[in-house]
Amino acid sequence: MNILLHPAYFPNIAHFVAMVQAKEVVFESDDNFVKQTYRNRAYIYGANGKLALNIPVIHSQKNRRKYRDVKIFNDENWQSLHWKSLLSAYRTSPFFEYYEDDIKPLFNSKVNYILDFNLKCIEVIFDCLQLDLNTTKTETFQKSVENKIDFRGLVNAKKEQPQKFEIYTQVFSNKHGFIPNLSILDLLFNEGPNTLDYLESQTLTKQ
Repeated sequence: MNILLHPAYFPNIAHFVAMVQAKEVVFESDDNFVKQTYRNRAYIYGANGKLALNIPVIHSQKNRRKYRDVKIFNDENWQSLHWKSLLSAYRTSPFFEYYEDDIKPLFNSKVNYILDFNLKCIEVIFDCLQLDLNTTKTETFQKSVENKIDFRGLVNAKKEQPQKFEIYTQVFSNKHGFIPNLSILDLLFNEGPNTLDYLESQTLTKQ
């Protein structure tokens, strides 16, 4: 199947289930940027439970801006804060050290545009999974699409449909239980090479 979805910040497991089961992935880049979505937010499993990592963006006087035109507010030291949060959450996980050298450089170099940074994050995860997917980006916005399954709704954090994904072992599950559909980083650091098999075996509830 061919799918259309937003390139999110270290996308959650639902995004990756859709991607690994697709024949072709088309990334939406021509829609309007919407606040408080997975475009600039990811959730990880911290010591106190579900933790949001938010990328600050430069706000504009205009009401509507294209996703591709939104810049990151790099005056804030957000990359260092996000990396420290990942260290705190996952340094004791089984596979953090295995992937650390792949992930850490993303937090050491500045990228101007949120879309470009998200695509870099996804590319790194593809490399970690040794996943070779056929991907393209949209050139114009279409409200409805043909010949593709529209998964753009997955980016809406506030309207998220519950996903019945299989339980896997998480670092702090003995404290707070299993938290489903976190960032792909949670699955990767906990399951390592088994991540791809896990994603391929899950059933997705469309938003």
